[in-house]
Amino acid sequence: MRVLMTGGGTAGHINPALAIAKSIQKAYPDTEFLFVGADGKMETRLVPAAGFPIKTMKVQGFYRKITPRNLVRNVGTVVHMLTASHVSAGILREFQPDIAIGTGGYVCGPILRKALKMGIPVLVHEANALPGITVKTLAREGATVLLCSEDAQKHLPEGVHSIVTGNPLRPEFLHTPTPEEKKAARAALGVDDRPLILSFGGSLGAARINQAMIGVLERSRKIGKLQHIHGVGKAGFEQAVATLKQKEMPLNENGISVREYIDDMPRCMAAADLIISRCGAMTLSEIPAAGKPAILIPSPYVAENHQYHNAMTLVRHGAALCIEEKDLTADSLWEAILSVTEHPDKLAQMAENAEKLAIRDADERILAVVRDTLKL
Repeated sequence: MRVLMTGGGTAGHINPALAIAKSIQKAYPDTEFLFVGADGKMETRLVPAAGFPIKTMKVQGFYRKITPRNLVRNVGTVVHMLTASHVSAGILREFQPDIAIGTGGYVCGPILRKALKMGIPVLVHEANALPGITVKTLAREGATVLLCSEDAQKHLPEGVHSIVTGNPLRPEFLHTPTPEEKKAARAALGVDDRPLILSFGGSLGAARINQAMIGVLERSRKIGKLQHIHGVGKAGFEQAVATLKQKEMPLNENGISVREYIDDMPRCMAAADLIISRCGAMTLSEIPAAGKPAILIPSPYVAENHQYHNAMTLVRHGAALCIEEKDLTADSLWEAILSVTEHPDKLAQMAENAEKLAIRDADERILAVVRDTLKL
């Protein structure tokens, strides 16, 4: 079997592609793989590191804000699109895949469209609750769409073929932590019996979340009823340290830990009672798998506001609260935290609702679709 994988630009596209490839490779060790990515993007580093070959092409998205510079850039985008179609045809003719699987990113469009035109079966995995334009277009042209949740189906055109598979998870999130595992995680982190709140805005961080959380930490420090682990992110760490120093607040004291980066996320999630985060697709798959309630703050700076739609899936099922960034302040976040942590029954119900949303067998579901598509 020959499988072409494509997807990239961000870890949210690359990691699911690698997970799918590894699942197929485990079931069918003789499978030949070829990844197709974009020049200069992180897939050119992560895919070879995972042991898979990769070819690249020049692709980029359109710049939506109308400026003279962006108009020039968009001319370049059109040129790359035309070139990518030709390059895609060459890659497909040379590799001759039995199936092509995409997980998102600008590179997916040209090569999956060309695969469909050449009669190659195409699967496209949509990690977000709001399918993007490329996914909708590919679905209309005959691709099978693999969705993160049932809520995502209502955003697809009528008559397209879609299957709910969930998002592939890291091994650490394939079961909800037991009470004993939660206790062990808390002991390893040195936290006590007070409610523990885990907050982060991604590896680079989110300035508005950091600003609000510093205000929350000030209030919490005075009261002493809560514990916190906050990941500031690389981009804002120096500023956060300076602000905390100005307020005479240490980075680690009495159950409050402020870090640049959370490199032990599975342990921290296992230990936490409440999570505060952005709403990236993979994060919002891991939070339910960990069985944790959440306060979600969607980024307003992403395409089609898809993080808001991701958040709403959890909110509608009673697993999370949502604060849009335009409404985010230290006061609004503090009030939301107290509305959950001061009501243990509500906290427990939200955790139960979250766990019900978890899909832990996404790899197996996707593999089943591959088998069905190729009649294996």
